[in-house]
Amino acid sequence: MRDDRLELDALFSLAYEELRRLAAQVRGTGDGETFSPTVLVHEAWIRMAGSPGLASVPRPRFQQIAARAMRQVLVDAARRRNAAKRGGGAALMTLDESLTGEGETVHEVLALDRALQALSRFSPRQASLVEARFFGGLEMREAAEALEISEATAYRDWRTARAWLARELRGDL
Repeated sequence: MRDDRLELDALFSLAYEELRRLAAQVRGTGDGETFSPTVLVHEAWIRMAGSPGLASVPRPRFQQIAARAMRQVLVDAARRRNAAKRGGGAALMTLDESLTGEGETVHEVLALDRALQALSRFSPRQASLVEARFFGGLEMREAAEALEISEATAYRDWRTARAWLARELRGDL
């Protein structure tokens, strides 16, 4: 048990800068309040640290797990803010290639989470790809590697998922 904890601590030390890079690319949660990359990394790490065998997963899989943890942190924060506010104006969100994170609202994070849950029911791979790119900040090559698919397949899935999500989000927002 202690060896697992030491391995996990070593993994965190090695992965810290990578996680900060990914977190810096993740969109903020809007309403004038965003997670700093440091806070997002620490919150995601708290969620990840309890995962058994995390220290022995390959780097691409680690990035995918980190993306999922960051998504959970952002969605949970958006839910808390939404519960406190109950309302407000929502703007249309686009899944833009740059994923720069400007102007995102709490409602958009929640709408995207609902849409990704729906997408995952019929295309888990596409949902995982969007999660890896949008919440994990992975480049297409990195996301393809994490999902163990070719880059060409990842690009096809990305185009299809973006179109589906755009249609879904137009109806949700």
